[in-house]
Amino acid sequence: MSTVEHCEMPGLLPLNAAIRRIVEQVDAVLDTEYVSLYAANNRVIAHDVVSTINVPPADNSAMDGYALRAADLNTHATLTQVGTALAGLPFVGELQTGQCVRIMTGAIIPHGADSVEMQENTEVRDQQVRFLQNIDVGQNIRRSGSDIANQQLVIQAGTRLHGAHLALLASIGQAQVLLRRKLRVALLATGDELKPPGMPLTPGAIFETNSYALHALLQDLNVEVLNYGIVGDDKDSLRQAFNTADQQCDLVISCGGVSVGDADFVKDILAELGNINFWKVAIKPGKPFAFGRLRQAWFCGLPGNPVSSFVTFEQLVTPLIKVLSGQKDSAAMPRYYAAKAATTIRKRPGRMDFQRAWSQYDELGTLRVTPVGSQSSGVMSSLTNANCYVVLEQEQGDVEANSMVNILPFKHN
Repeated sequence: MSTVEHCEMPGLLPLNAAIRRIVEQVDAVLDTEYVSLYAANNRVIAHDVVSTINVPPADNSAMDGYALRAADLNTHATLTQVGTALAGLPFVGELQTGQCVRIMTGAIIPHGADSVEMQENTEVRDQQVRFLQNIDVGQNIRRSGSDIANQQLVIQAGTRLHGAHLALLASIGQAQVLLRRKLRVALLATGDELKPPGMPLTPGAIFETNSYALHALLQDLNVEVLNYGIVGDDKDSLRQAFNTADQQCDLVISCGGVSVGDADFVKDILAELGNINFWKVAIKPGKPFAFGRLRQAWFCGLPGNPVSSFVTFEQLVTPLIKVLSGQKDSAAMPRYYAAKAATTIRKRPGRMDFQRAWSQYDELGTLRVTPVGSQSSGVMSSLTNANCYVVLEQEQGDVEANSMVNILPFKHN
């Protein structure tokens, strides 16, 4: 039976196909800016970085001890200490036969020395150092360029930087780095029934919650968020909000209004101001997801149900933002882990299912997973009470207890 026949209705695009459409159409924003390393965390680097120095710049000691010629210990058990080498204050001169230099971790190896013996393997009286064992040439020495060699590629363009990258850049002397500029993302919620938290609820109204979750997810991706608040179910209001956001942002994200209700106008306005690439994805929760383009900005219309909004952002909007930001691994598939179903898991074929679940190891060390509570797309507590998704393929049916399944751990756990 074909994929379309399995779907609950024709026209549903498989999730992987939807992601491919997004990453194949969208290009990275080209604007760049130089930024201090202190402000570069979680940003995307715009060019390859090649080192112009060796790291470390000179041979240095890997520990506190004594620098010497290894061959001297074959004929002398005791050597004369002729000086001290400190990190930043090297020994001046050249080591002669029968001599050693007291050396600290990170200090440059003196001329004439080829090894370092740790201080624990020595006995010292006045300036005479007795060595308790022979050592090999090169022992306890960190060679120049052993970490990074001159002209070595250090970081590839498109890498999202984290702390280790920043330390690496500092180690080659870079105080600032050329980055892709931060994306500007518009966020708005649609619906006459929505009220901001803190306001009194009128009959039929509910508090707007999606923008708070999405704002946090966008902050994790280090983009500039322009929050347009709540827009009512009115075509003129939506048109004005979309036009303004289109002029100011690289991506516009709306929540709600992409279903098939009488007041769901988002899809109509998108078709009027730009174009719809696809609408409706074979994913549960989150089927009514719209992707397209306004006159200037890309557009994602997320479902209004809170769990659907959250899941479609993670699975579809996150890859889009990675492409726009120039991140080189934007098309990488999520990393799933194998776990054993602790109970029977119900599923209808037709959509890829992201069931909220709790995974943990049992007393035998087996990773087991159990769906938590209601799997309704409107029950946000199913996310806060879970630590992973059970990911069930589009054409899969029920899963028997003790069967192996794929899980996707939450990023915030």
